[in-house]
Amino acid sequence: MIRFTEKDGAILFNIRLQPRASKTAFAGEHDGALKIRIAAPPVDNAANEACTEFIAKALGVSKTSVSIASGATSKNKVLRVDGLNSSRFEAFLKTL
Repeated sequence: MIRFTEKDGAILFNIRLQPRASKTAFAGEHDGALKIRIAAPPVDNAANEACTEFIAKALGVSKTSVSIASGATSKNKVLRVDGLNSSRFEAFLKTL
């Protein structure tokens, strides 16, 4: 199960990012984190930007609402999504 917390009107959750994948897609769960395959390479922040755009589109929020709270240079990251409540995020997780 993907772990997340709700704090200050935002959702924080762990992701495991796999850059240079053949296509951008969700890849299930990895140790309590949402695994995401990103086609972009991990160069000049391209994979991070592609990841935040992909998450924003999937959740139906603006790109500026999604940010990396920690782990910008790691495969394991914590994402922050502003303006999202826990019930909406849980509904999103059920669609995966």
